[in-house]
Amino acid sequence: MELTVARNAGFCFGVEKAVSAVYEAVGQKNRIYTYGPIIHNETVVEDLTRRGVGVIHSLEEVDRLAAESAESGEKITIVIRSHGVSEDVISHIQKSGLSVIDTTCPFVSRIHQLVEDASKKGSQIVIIGNAGHPEVVGTMGWSHEPAAVIGTAEEAEHWDGDLSRPVLVVAQTTFNTDKFQELVAILQRRAYNIAVVNTICNATRMRQQEARRVAAQSDVMIVIGGKSSSNSAKLYEICRKECRDTYFIQTVKDLPERDFSTLRVGITAGASTPKNIIEEVQNYVRTGRREF
Repeated sequence: MELTVARNAGFCFGVEKAVSAVYEAVGQKNRIYTYGPIIHNETVVEDLTRRGVGVIHSLEEVDRLAAESAESGEKITIVIRSHGVSEDVISHIQKSGLSVIDTTCPFVSRIHQLVEDASKKGSQIVIIGNAGHPEVVGTMGWSHEPAAVIGTAEEAEHWDGDLSRPVLVVAQTTFNTDKFQELVAILQRRAYNIAVVNTICNATRMRQQEARRVAAQSDVMIVIGGKSSSNSAKLYEICRKECRDTYFIQTVKDLPERDFSTLRVGITAGASTPKNIIEEVQNYVRTGRREF
């Protein structure tokens, strides 16, 4: 058997920073809550829940916690995840009186700044990404006018912008690089005055390129990531084009009973996949034994 594990599989810098910050906060006297799941990995979120870390999803919950803290004197900390949040949300949390740990990825913060500055100067904002993704929702909240989100060729063809005004195009940091270029080309062909900043982070580009290379050389490809992980889903999409026998799993439990001993097997993992889960999959592929 030939087993190849992508070098860039697993936690990226931004996710490592966010997850480490939460684990470091656990055990302190403060009650800890994350604003949304800290990462799109159910295993990590469940482990943090067992350690007493809660998850909130709205400013109403922030206000409730602030009232509880004021009444009881108990210290409560809110962690902003690496996806970032809108300007209104971070401002509201900071004014609530609760402690804040902001783990917004620096690459995401850069997009926020680009969008804020360009929209102040009158540019229309287009975000190439997945509508509803928390990073995209947060980025929209830094624009001084409604931002457009484009994720498909059809949406790019039908976007009804103002041809007389400049447009700033940015990308969700984990978007598919090839698809980003395709959608930008459509907008440029439609004669918009476009300034393009490719804000797909370098870790994502490298992860996608390596996944494509490994999948093309494999009989079986395994992509490890959470069900709701956008970057993991994109890795699966990329690998599936190169290797028809591709699995998309969360943990080793999701792999079927199979003899991999005579196959070339490739493994990659999304930015929210912990190292121990990758190692468990590797061990199963090598030995055929599941250790759980």
